[in-house]
Amino acid sequence: MKSEHGGQPPDALQDEGGALSARATTLHLGPGLHVVEIAAFSEPVDMLQGLELPAVHVTALPGEIDNRGAVVVANSAGTGPWLPPDGGTIVVQSPLQGGGLLVTVYAPYDRPCSIPRITARRLDSDRPILGSRGAAGVDQPEPRTIDTEVVLHIHRVGDRRFVGQGWFGMRGRRLHIEAFSIRPLDTLAATDIEFMGFGPGNRQTPWVSDGRLCGTRGRGLPLTGFAVRLAPHVQGRFDIIYEGAFFASGGVGPRRNGEPCLPPVGDDPLEAINLRIAEGAAGCD
Repeated sequence: MKSEHGGQPPDALQDEGGALSARATTLHLGPGLHVVEIAAFSEPVDMLQGLELPAVHVTALPGEIDNRGAVVVANSAGTGPWLPPDGGTIVVQSPLQGGGLLVTVYAPYDRPCSIPRITARRLDSDRPILGSRGAAGVDQPEPRTIDTEVVLHIHRVGDRRFVGQGWFGMRGRRLHIEAFSIRPLDTLAATDIEFMGFGPGNRQTPWVSDGRLCGTRGRGLPLTGFAVRLAPHVQGRFDIIYEGAFFASGGVGPRRNGEPCLPPVGDDPLEAINLRIAEGAAGCD
């Protein structure tokens, strides 16, 4: 699921060579170095004052640009924040608190304006990271981790998509999560991850998987806890470790492999999730 803005805008972007339509989507990344791949368009290519259309422009979300947000550090097209109709790959450095990208597609005003397929993975997630020492005193690499796509339905905000690892949500903003979904981006299938939520009065949702939304949307009901586990046929290969951030209780966890993440304060709304999937034992950062 994507958070999209657009369709046909109320006013075309005008210049002496013609008019453009625009459509945009947001992409939220966890901390670290990420590769974002944008697929090619299937529509025919048009030219407008030397610009091939459809064209894609990628930048940090407004309000995150002043040295606090995500930064595009490399582009396969070599044209700054722009990608041509055949798509391409950009490398993005996201800060410790995570950062958001605004991906905008421009097309001729009289043509449909669609968002291409966008995938992201953390570039440094497969690199060995020196961690604990073995019996011989030699540094051992930390277990390999798997990036995830987490979609949160946030009160008064709507659906937001987060990619990577770390905290997902709007921690400290007191905007509660009403629903969420989790999908691994490599190695595991979407059906390999199962998750459930708790609502007011300790109401429990069923366990769901395959990236389906868990909770409610648009009813104003906060989640007050959650749990995540592996499907039975892949248990033992990976650990799932997670924490929750709640309005009054603050951080709770880590919990792992299906253990309920519940706040000590009853019916305390959930505002952020920290999730990690790792080979072998690991802990949340």
